Amino acid sequence: MAAAAECDVVMAATEPELLDDEEAKREAETFKEQGNAYYAKKDYNEAYNYYTKAIDMCPKNASYYGNRAATLMMLGRFREALGDAQQSVRLDDSFVRGHLREGKCHLSLGNAMAACRSFQRALELDHKNAQAQQEFKNANAVMEYEKIAETDFEKRDFRKVVFCMDRALEFAPACHRFKILKAECLAMLGRYPEAQSVASDILRMDSTNADALYVRGLCLYYEDCIEKAVQFFVQALRMAPDHEKACIACRNAKALKAKKEDGNKAFKEGNYKLAYELYTEALGIDPNNIKTNAKLYCNRGTVNSKLRKLDDAIEDCTNAVKLDDTYIKAYLRRAQCYMDTEQYEEAVRDYEKVYQTEKTKEHKQLLKNAQLELKKSKRKDYYKILGVDKNASEDEIKKAYRKRALMHHPDRHSGASAEVQKEEEKKFKEVGEAFTILSDPKKKTRYDSGQDLDEEGMNMGGELAGAAWDEFDSCRMFEFFPKMLQRESLFGPNLIPGPNSNRHGVKQMQSSVAGSQCAVSSEEASASKGRLGSAEKHGPMAPACNPSTLGGRGEQIT
Repeated sequence: MAAAAECDVVMAATEPELLDDEEAKREAETFKEQGNAYYAKKDYNEAYNYYTKAIDMCPKNASYYGNRAATLMMLGRFREALGDAQQSVRLDDSFVRGHLREGKCHLSLGNAMAACRSFQRALELDHKNAQAQQEFKNANAVMEYEKIAETDFEKRDFRKVVFCMDRALEFAPACHRFKILKAECLAMLGRYPEAQSVASDILRMDSTNADALYVRGLCLYYEDCIEKAVQFFVQALRMAPDHEKACIACRNAKALKAKKEDGNKAFKEGNYKLAYELYTEALGIDPNNIKTNAKLYCNRGTVNSKLRKLDDAIEDCTNAVKLDDTYIKAYLRRAQCYMDTEQYEEAVRDYEKVYQTEKTKEHKQLLKNAQLELKKSKRKDYYKILGVDKNASEDEIKKAYRKRALMHHPDRHSGASAEVQKEEEKKFKEVGEAFTILSDPKKKTRYDSGQDLDEEGMNMGGELAGAAWDEFDSCRMFEFFPKMLQRESLFGPNLIPGPNSNRHGVKQMQSSVAGSQCAVSSEEASASKGRLGSAEKHGPMAPACNPSTLGGRGEQIT
């Protein structure tokens, strides 16, 4: 009796509890229905609240966790959703939707292998489940993209890695690992704003993410903001002391900054050889740092221009613009080197590029100067013809003319082939043209300024040479050649008449130390002109002179 009574007592004590459980289940179902209603309206926050209340009332119901997992997935909170989905299948391993949601969360977070296991379990429970079949294919596709991206990253094919990560992120939108890899490759490709945007999105959700901090620093480093970059690398190393990439990047950034500053210091001090060495060492630190290396190439190009190694300077500037085609300073430096080496077409091209980018008065003037030099370079270079510098004095021009006139005079090449005679005659004529222009201050000024010399009667062709010859006095030409008055002149053996010239009907020339007067018969003058050759053929000769200036002596010419 006592035992029965005790048992009754026990029964009396548990009956209200059973009633309370039933009530809780009914209330939980009510919350679930309300949650479903809000879910259908896409009010996922309210749906989440009601599913949570249902779970609180009945924490061992797998479907409540499954529903809340679905709501969290819609809110993009995949890590929390994964926890609910896993709890749902722990409570009921035959819950197919629970396995599907677990697999979907794994896949969204980038764990494709775990996702495959979940989808396989769902297919074991329902082998005809179309969603499980499709998701299983998606998970395998993500694993394949990962594999390809890993190989391509090693090959430094960053564009392909970005492509693979974009495809993978379509199935794994919450995978930070994929986003970081994409951002790093974008930085390597010089697409810094995009890379920074991806890293910033991750840091907004997780400010301690060492990978995202590293990518932010990498973007700054590649944009030549080295000091700020070092700060991010240091912060990443605080979060993850063993972060290998951040460690290497931080070391390179500090070394690059130091070498560049040392090179700049040496340059300012005029120690160009040391500056060259330091810039070269800096260029070897990190070939991936495009922007900084472009500046280093330009700096080294400036050093080479100071050392008058203009071809090397052009090469360095070309390397700079290959790395950064918006680098105006490199274009300007190269253009100046082209001007210094008389490569005017290339200089014009560079100045045009600069002016199109920055339309300043200074750049416009530089372009005009280059265009003028290009125009001048396409004419005959009279300075080159005479073999003198553009800053040559009047005396230097005269001396050069005398030398070249003797060198190319047709009579000096009378024994040569017809082809050589023709070439020397052409050069002799050009020498005359050059002297006519450069010995006349007005014409020389117009020529130097790039103006057309055929304007205002200043024709540079045969008419110019012919006019100059018309004014030439044949008996005065030897002012230029006082040391050449010998029995046989460099202009030809018969140019200077010998003692037997009376047979040609020449009147004697009387001279004295103080001065001399000469008379030449019309026959001899005609013969002399014949021996010199056609004036119209050979161009201008020297200005008039007094015979008394010939070597300072009153020599008798017969």
